[in-house]
Amino acid sequence: MPDIGDFEDVEVIEVLVQPGDSVVAETSLITLESEKATLEIPSPGAGTVRAVTVRVGDRVAAGSPILTLDVPTAAAAAAPPAAERPVAPAVPSVDQADMHAGVLVLGAGPGGYTAAFRAADLGCRVVLIERHPTLGGVCLNVGCIPSKALLHAARVVADARDMAAHGLHLGEVSVDVRALAGWKDGIVGQLTQGLASLARQRKVEVVRGTARFESASVVSVQTDAGVRRISFDQAIIATGSEPARLPDLPDDPRVMDSTGALALADVPARLLVIGGGIIGLEMATVYHELGARVSVVELLDGLLAGADRDLVKPLEQRLRRRFENIWTGTRVTGVAAGPKGLQVRFEGPQAPAEAVYDRVLVAVGRRPNGADIGAERAGVRVDARGFIAVDREQRTNVAHIFAIGDVVGQPMLAHKASHQGKVAAEVAAGGKSGFDARVVPSVAYTDPEVAWVGITEDEARAAGREIGKGVFPWAASGRSLTLGRSEGLTKLLFDPASGRVIGGGIVGPNAGDLIAEVALAIEMGCDAADIGLTVHPHPTLSETIAFAAEAYEGTLTDLYVPRRRG
Repeated sequence: MPDIGDFEDVEVIEVLVQPGDSVVAETSLITLESEKATLEIPSPGAGTVRAVTVRVGDRVAAGSPILTLDVPTAAAAAAPPAAERPVAPAVPSVDQADMHAGVLVLGAGPGGYTAAFRAADLGCRVVLIERHPTLGGVCLNVGCIPSKALLHAARVVADARDMAAHGLHLGEVSVDVRALAGWKDGIVGQLTQGLASLARQRKVEVVRGTARFESASVVSVQTDAGVRRISFDQAIIATGSEPARLPDLPDDPRVMDSTGALALADVPARLLVIGGGIIGLEMATVYHELGARVSVVELLDGLLAGADRDLVKPLEQRLRRRFENIWTGTRVTGVAAGPKGLQVRFEGPQAPAEAVYDRVLVAVGRRPNGADIGAERAGVRVDARGFIAVDREQRTNVAHIFAIGDVVGQPMLAHKASHQGKVAAEVAAGGKSGFDARVVPSVAYTDPEVAWVGITEDEARAAGREIGKGVFPWAASGRSLTLGRSEGLTKLLFDPASGRVIGGGIVGPNAGDLIAEVALAIEMGCDAADIGLTVHPHPTLSETIAFAAEAYEGTLTDLYVPRRRG
């Protein structure tokens, strides 16, 4: 029995294999039931069941023997020499495939596993291909989830320090990097195990390996055991993206991408973050609070491109007080690895000519993986950047092949991918569906958080579009003052002709949670009165959204806003 978390002495309610059965990795062996959940225990590898040592009604815990498994020896499992392997034709037919899928999903990130599970729920025979050992993709394994765990830890450190000014002295914070990384990895492991269990419960067959299209009806998958060919009726491409790389950087472990930064090998004395976008600023926040002296360099003139400047300003002011340096409008012209650190050269109005850092994090965006799957063999068009164009049903130019998530274009966000995954699965299963989201919210989980949705002021100005605006500063919010965070701001943008909300932005603690109400208001076509007349609990940060609507409508009493003329 593996360690299954907080469960001990759990009852066996089903034995799923018997002596003589052949199993592969992740084959369900037994089903357990506790007061909290039902879960299946997977096989750790491939082999033949020799004996089963538990029965229905037995109780087990971590370390309990379940069965005896005969595994093939290395010699028996070895692939035949290349000369003895059959040579596949250039375009293999469906008849030559090792297995067949009604719906084949390439990639098990938030979009991919959502598509696979939804298709299975609709009665499709689903095969899910994932190149990494666990399901969940970048987001769950080396992205959204581990970064938010570390950002929470950083927030705790910051809050403990900031409360000293208000009479609460908690002393110096000591960081155990190994324990912190273990806690973060435990969260990831719990979620990935949950996904594996959901796949087994839905009878989704998971194939681990790297897939490439061989034709419009067959993919080849390079697995640890060799090449498997899988034919399909419908396919959903959910291959995501990977960190963009800068040219001419040294091949040195001290130069990290976001995956390396999240591994949390250590806390460097000095860290340079190249890129002032969401990923760069989130990781800069983590490492600063853990004790590193952090500098950020951004090629553009401001941080968080895409967000309005009034939302970014409170964040930038706070970061400039904490980070060692923030240089905007600045280029990194070279990085040289030396025994005492990484020597970085700069070109910009405020930056020095060069400086030495213990580590450098490259966070300059992400590139889609559309060009890495042999899509051209299936007739799927991929543009020069690696993006795949789709229609509202998520179909590519090949009608039975769909694409979702990062690989179909901006915004490259997990929540967009999961919604598109459901659409693709439902259409592939023969249903009527379409991705008709009016807006997709964006969130930087920095401190303070910055979140925005719909049209921004900058976009409206660039398009020459007239807008109305309601703004509520958090300095007038009782709840924000009790948090010691009065720098926040809530802003709503309205169409003057219809009165409906068309955009909004929030900066402050928990902005990422609050922005969902604004997104819903846009989807529902709400006007200022709809939002302002909705009773919000007091004192909360959520009521700042109602106050911003009242500020636009002219009914706000928590601030004096002069009446608009005309």
